[in-house]
Amino acid sequence: MRRVIVTLIGVVVTALIAAAAGLAYVRVSGLSARDKPSAIETRVARGVRSFAISRRDRTRTNPVPRSEEAVRAGLEHFADHCAVCHGNDGGGATSFGRGMFPPSPDLCAEATQGMTDGELFYIIENGVRFTGMPAFATGTAEGEQESWKLVHFIRRLPRLSEPELERMKELNPRSPEEIRQEIAEEEFLRGER
Repeated sequence: MRRVIVTLIGVVVTALIAAAAGLAYVRVSGLSARDKPSAIETRVARGVRSFAISRRDRTRTNPVPRSEEAVRAGLEHFADHCAVCHGNDGGGATSFGRGMFPPSPDLCAEATQGMTDGELFYIIENGVRFTGMPAFATGTAEGEQESWKLVHFIRRLPRLSEPELERMKELNPRSPEEIRQEIAEEEFLRGER
């Protein structure tokens, strides 16, 4: 009985120390998204993410055959949905991407390119909690096909060509103000203003 009480006290003390450390971290960091994650935070986050993805999901293979059509479809989807945070080149150097905590990752870097297709698919479909990465699962077979095409495109990111980057710029969402300005320019050029 005494051993159980000592063990229980040890667990409680450890929990209190962990809670105090957590509160101190919150107080010191202010939970600001401006700070770069520390090496420890990055290592812990990647470890937890890896632990969260089951072996079954991690070892899934891409059922969509790799083709230029699949990569093109992935490019179009990425330009319209993902580039606002990750950038057309996948580097994450956008105002949204840099402003997140952690910042949007460089998808060309080994940390991403070294992941399995199953891991990339899982992240696209389920997102990553406590980050800016949302879940894009639609619950449909068509939605899954789009996610697998994105996996093909992510693999292509380190080797994007200038024409592909230009095509992506054309596909990036535009603000209402940009659209109004373009219409005004066209009207001016036609002599309507």
